[in-house]
Amino acid sequence: MQKLPNAYLGFFIKEGVVNAVEALLNQQDCSKSTHMPDNMQQPETQPVIRNKTTCFCYAFDACRSEAAEKRTCRIGKDSLFTFARHVKTTYFTKDVVSSEMGLTEILQKLKNCCAVLNETTDKSSEQCNLQNEEYLSTILSEVMMELHGGETMTTFEFLESGLVKSLSNYLSNGKYLQVEDNMGCSSDHLLAVVKRFQSFSRMSFSRMGQGWDDMLLTLLVRKLQNALTSLDNFPVIMSHNFKPRSSIADIPTRHSTITPCIRVRFKKDEDETKLSSYNSAVNVEISSSLQTIEEFLWPKVSIDVNSQKAESPPSDTALEIKYADDDSQEQDSTPSQKADSPSEGLTCGSQNLPAETCPKQGTSSSGQAERNTTILSDYTIQQKLVFSLNGKELDRSVTLYQSILQDHINAGSEIILDMQFWRSVHDITFKAANPEANRTAVNPEANDSPRHSSTAMSSINENTTGFTWQMLPFFSSMLLGKLPCKLDRSGASYDILFMLHILEGLNRYSFHLVSDERNRSFAHGRITNLDDLKAEVFSIPQQEFVSAKLTDKLEQQMHDPLVSRSCCLPLWCIELMSACPFLFSFEARWKYFQLTAFGSLKNHHGHMMDASVNSVAERGSSHSRKKFKVDRDDILVSAAKMMKSHAKSNALLEVEYKEEVGTGLGPTMEFYTLISHEFQKSGLGMWRGELPCKSGTHDTHVSRFVVASNGLFPRPWSASEDPASFQEVSERFHLLGLVVAKAIKDNRILDIPFSKAFYKLILGQELNIYDIQSLDSELAICLVEFQALACQRKYAESNLTRDCQISDLTYRGCRIEDLAIEFALPGYPEYVLSPGSRSDCLNAENLEEYVRHVVDATVKSGIARQMEAFKSGFNEVFPLKKLQVFSEDELERLLCGEQDTWDFAKLVDHIKFDHGYTSSSPPVINLLEIIQEFGSIQRRAFLQFITGSPRLPPGGLAALNPKFTVVRKNNSNDVDHDLPSVMTCANYLKLPPYSSKEKMREKLLYAITEGQGSFHLS
Repeated sequence: MQKLPNAYLGFFIKEGVVNAVEALLNQQDCSKSTHMPDNMQQPETQPVIRNKTTCFCYAFDACRSEAAEKRTCRIGKDSLFTFARHVKTTYFTKDVVSSEMGLTEILQKLKNCCAVLNETTDKSSEQCNLQNEEYLSTILSEVMMELHGGETMTTFEFLESGLVKSLSNYLSNGKYLQVEDNMGCSSDHLLAVVKRFQSFSRMSFSRMGQGWDDMLLTLLVRKLQNALTSLDNFPVIMSHNFKPRSSIADIPTRHSTITPCIRVRFKKDEDETKLSSYNSAVNVEISSSLQTIEEFLWPKVSIDVNSQKAESPPSDTALEIKYADDDSQEQDSTPSQKADSPSEGLTCGSQNLPAETCPKQGTSSSGQAERNTTILSDYTIQQKLVFSLNGKELDRSVTLYQSILQDHINAGSEIILDMQFWRSVHDITFKAANPEANRTAVNPEANDSPRHSSTAMSSINENTTGFTWQMLPFFSSMLLGKLPCKLDRSGASYDILFMLHILEGLNRYSFHLVSDERNRSFAHGRITNLDDLKAEVFSIPQQEFVSAKLTDKLEQQMHDPLVSRSCCLPLWCIELMSACPFLFSFEARWKYFQLTAFGSLKNHHGHMMDASVNSVAERGSSHSRKKFKVDRDDILVSAAKMMKSHAKSNALLEVEYKEEVGTGLGPTMEFYTLISHEFQKSGLGMWRGELPCKSGTHDTHVSRFVVASNGLFPRPWSASEDPASFQEVSERFHLLGLVVAKAIKDNRILDIPFSKAFYKLILGQELNIYDIQSLDSELAICLVEFQALACQRKYAESNLTRDCQISDLTYRGCRIEDLAIEFALPGYPEYVLSPGSRSDCLNAENLEEYVRHVVDATVKSGIARQMEAFKSGFNEVFPLKKLQVFSEDELERLLCGEQDTWDFAKLVDHIKFDHGYTSSSPPVINLLEIIQEFGSIQRRAFLQFITGSPRLPPGGLAALNPKFTVVRKNNSNDVDHDLPSVMTCANYLKLPPYSSKEKMREKLLYAITEGQGSFHLS
């Protein structure tokens, strides 16, 4: 600025430097208005050092020493404000800044547009007006086009303009900025939200170029990601000087524990008259929920005072001894209990956590005893007590430790949780619960669900059969104007998170939204050709929604020793993972899933990510292995017996086959491959694409596999079909759920190609007419076209300016009646769509009804019982809802691994050559060239020969553990007659040094083709 003020002043204004200086001086003015007395002020030369934090003044000194970090800070208390005032008065004077207009042209334009958008939105929310909606659409278009304007928009301009808040308010029809939340949703509000989202969707999917990276949606997501990085206020709470210690816990039950405990004194509310007092301090394990604490406290406060005294725990003095700094242990404690407990130094940053939270993910740990309580998930339990901390009622869906930690973080800008924290007694107030609270607790999400009339929703979906807007998971967020969690709405990043939540949903359901728009255009006459109903969608990659900063924070938090020990994550981790899991990378979410579902951090092959952090969990699981003998000739029966005995166990299952001597990883991986193939056989009555299963003709040894080019999906079963046959199908789906869940828990790979729609059902998503495209494209095209015709007729009948005769309705020039289509489910004539319809034929009058019934039978009621059986089996192993942090594509990758590209360089990097071979050995070069030339079938056979599974784990070849190793095999003088052999448990290939590449290919193909189906000693 001293040399080239005219060149740089504009940049400083555009990037927000001038604004930041002004904000800093305003902060000083505010602090002066609430200054401390003179005798309380610290001298300017006092070191600005707290505990073990270091001053960064000396960070860039050429000769820096540790002693320098303890010196007085070069910047005194008021030096920063003084410097800021100097910069402003010297370079950013009022006259100079005014000459540059203070605001850039694009910022001023955005501010004006957002002001108009907010004002018009407020008017429209009061009274629905078509002219206002058209005007709003015009303003929105101008705002969106600024994202792709000629002038670059900085993150400061993007945030300062208020664009994010204005868009959120526009999409929610004014709900987002309402101070009082009116839970009722009128039909006008619903219609306004739908119409605005339709307009916003059309603009977002518009492209300025040829690819997805030129869509307005992409540009907006990138702006939001940059803004989130700059406004992120979620702290990482790390424990320092963590020391293993043993302590005595009183809650859940009195016992010696290696898990950390907090000291709590429960005090009766001053206005409480029905309960007894209980003022003794107790030790509470940090994983204990309020429900567990209530179960401990209720018998003591609801009975006579004298009885309560008899059951009180040891005095405070006795408990204090347990927290002494010595390393003494309880005499009755076992070696495995001499492990971690919190010690001094758990610190967090200066940023605040959300004020209110409601985690959807539990924090259970399978490595601890069953007495360790998970976060309350069963809201049907009658609430008896209400707990409060510092006058604020505690959320029963989080642990007491998390609530106390949250309170400490909200109390100041920087918190250090050291030994003093664990020794301190935290006062918790209790009182009797109001019976009204119990009625609310039965369904805690009821108040978060928009209430609307069936008439309103029917008017919204008047042009669509088999698709409703409430199916979209993010739609309720727009209706209510808030995220589906309890993050603090006043937080700096809340606006950004809300818009990212909406945009990610828009991108995920882009095909559905575009298809619905085409259907509406056909009904209104904007499209006249049925062929134009086909939707071509350019969605942006999910990676665009991942926040590198938040992912890094979550990784740090999960690897903290205290978190890995207790599985108690800060509430922001749980809240963001519940509302916006897409912000985190797949790898981070996988670790989060392992931590919250099973209590340990593992990689994709089940090995601990950090042995030092998870040593106790590793010790606890290293001996828990169960071997089970399997009959190769009856895999399904063996699998059923295995799952009945061991599915619920935390032990790792290891398979050995009858009359074979091999055991360990290889045979186990092959078992999951074999059971996968068994479930794909035709004649089981499970999947679309197979012949209907008739009673009395079932053959369990049918070898033909179901042909499903788009993946396996349950075949529809009518309630009126043979109950005995369906009972067998239901039992198979129950077994399939057990197998899938156990495979995920034990980190095994399945070889079963489920369809994308099936994964959606597993994740609890509702399917609609547009999902049939991924099951049966021909059926989907026909249904969508029939739907368009039905919508066109309905629109014409409702439009008084147009005449519509039913007889005029044709399908590609043919009358509907002339198609001679029976009113039955295509491919399943025995499935009755509706009572009395078996003898009917499709006509113009029942066309809409036909589409509705076919969609219902295909993806709803026709497969509902099968999915319930699958979920029932799955939930016996671990809760299915834990998987909801993944998308359907990621779930497929998690369960079935991935297809890795095998280029020469990657093979060299991820294969270990040993015992006579190097990467430059001629036999090794021949092997790598042969592998690269393999087709998909040969590659699958090669993988199964080496590892026991025809698929690679998530992460590809690099994720194999143990690492794929190739060694030299010298068993005879004539190596060309030898065959390669393997140790599948170690992914170990013993390869003879064949004389030629052709001979190696011949022997290798013979081995991988004929060397399957049995395990013997190496």
